[in-house]
Order: sequence, then structure tokens, then C-alpha cells
Amino acid sequence: MPLRETLLLIDGHAAAYRAFYAIRNLTAPDGAPTNAIFGFVKAFQRARERIQPTHLAVVWDGGLDEGRTEILPDYKSERDPMPDAMEVQLDGMVEWLKAIGIASICEDGVEADDAIATLARQAEAAGRSTVILSPDKDFMQLINERIGILNPNDKTGTIWGAEEVFQKSGVLPGQIVDWLSLVGDAVDDIPGVTGVGPKTAAKWLGQFGTLDVLLDCIDEVQPERLRVPLDDMRKDLARNQQLVSLRENLPLPTAPSDLVPGTEDYDQLCVLYTRCGFHS
Repeated sequence: MPLRETLLLIDGHAAAYRAFYAIRNLTAPDGAPTNAIFGFVKAFQRARERIQPTHLAVVWDGGLDEGRTEILPDYKSERDPMPDAMEVQLDGMVEWLKAIGIASICEDGVEADDAIATLARQAEAAGRSTVILSPDKDFMQLINERIGILNPNDKTGTIWGAEEVFQKSGVLPGQIVDWLSLVGDAVDDIPGVTGVGPKTAAKWLGQFGTLDVLLDCIDEVQPERLRVPLDDMRKDLARNQQLVSLRENLPLPTAPSDLVPGTEDYDQLCVLYTRCGFHS
């Protein structure tokens, strides 16, 4: 059992996508696709067993943050639409979570990342630990002694702390926002500085500490050829900082203390498993 109360927050859509593409050609007796549901259930069970949380929720995207789209109209605009065969399985995942007594959180106009950040900070303030199940690098900015990441792409099952963030990015958690601002994020359609990759950004932040100091000392930046594109991006870099900084103070109707798992409804689970054709 955990040494203190522990909150496990699962990035719902990320887990669903991973399950959908990891398992193929699995259908219910009526022919409906069930691959994403099956993979989601298995991933959920593995994470729960690994963390043994006292509090637990799956958090879903409720739409794009209006503030971010105002700052950058192209924000996440190039993402491919969700496959129909996956979309039809989302309700089944939520139905399964309800049957096992686990909260699903989805707020209109609230991105899952921001809801997770808010709940993690609230749990931290209450003395709880939080583990976030997600491959999203944006969460690295939250990591501290009470907040860690369980990255499903890391086969070791290590709960990431500051050391793992540094090994992955070359910077500390408190520098992740500046690092992402410099590098950009193709997944979210956030442009970075031309010619600047993760290693260069990490080297600069290791030398100057913050993006603000880096820009103040731009005449010292090496290689010299990157000074002009860096200087040209000043306004865009300030915008990027706003885009990649997670919202940590949202007025969510659900608090971490509300997320104690409930009682499983075995009859409903039997109905669900029979409908999906799950036998194991």
C-alpha cells in the first residue's frame, strides 16, 4: 500500500488512442469494434495494480482551451480527426468505469491536461501524492516530490521524477515550459525557433537558466547563427510560454478528496463483458 494517500490520474484520450492502435481486429459478437475498450481496460488495471492509489479518476478532453485558440488560432488545428471505430468505443469505456466505481471527469472547454494539472496541485496542497498516467511531455513541468508521471512508453514502469525528466529532456521540471517554448510542439501546432532542437534548447537553458535571461544575453548565444532567428521569435516565445503552461487553478466541480473508488457493480460488468465478448 502507498505510504500516503495517492491520487492516480489517467489521461483518458491518450490511453484510449494507445489501446486503439495497439490492438487490432477485436470485435463484439454483434461486430462492433472493442479493441480500444479491451486495451483500455487492461492498461487501467495494470496502472491501478502498479500504483495502488487511494484516489483515482480518468480525465477526458472537453474541447480546446478558448484562451489558447485566441492566442494561436492554429493551435492543434492540424490534428487528424478521431477514427470512427475508436470514437464509438469511448462511451463503452466510460460505462465500464462507472460500473467499477471510478470517476470520469470531462468539462466542456477544458483540456484534460489542465484538469489533471489542477487536480494534481490540489492534491499536493492537501498532502497527497499524485501519479499521472500519460505519455504527454507537457506534464513534465508539474513534477516535484509529490507529483510523478507513469509514462506508458517507458517499459521499466518507473514513476518519473526530476531525474527522469532531466534524462529525457536535458532540463529540470521548472525549465520545461521554456524548453518547450524554444523547441515548439508539432503535435499541438506550436512553432519553435527555426534551427533549434531539444539539445540546443537544453544547452542554452543549462547555461542561462531561463528563457528571459537567455534573451537578455542574446549576444552571448552560441552558435552565433541562431541569434537572429531567436531574436525574431521574442514575441512568439512569450506566446509559446502561455500556450504550453498548464492551467493549475481551474474551478473544477470535483476535488481530489471526491475521487475515492466506489463499489463495483458486478451485474453491470457482466452485462458489459457479455456484450463485448470479453471472456478472460
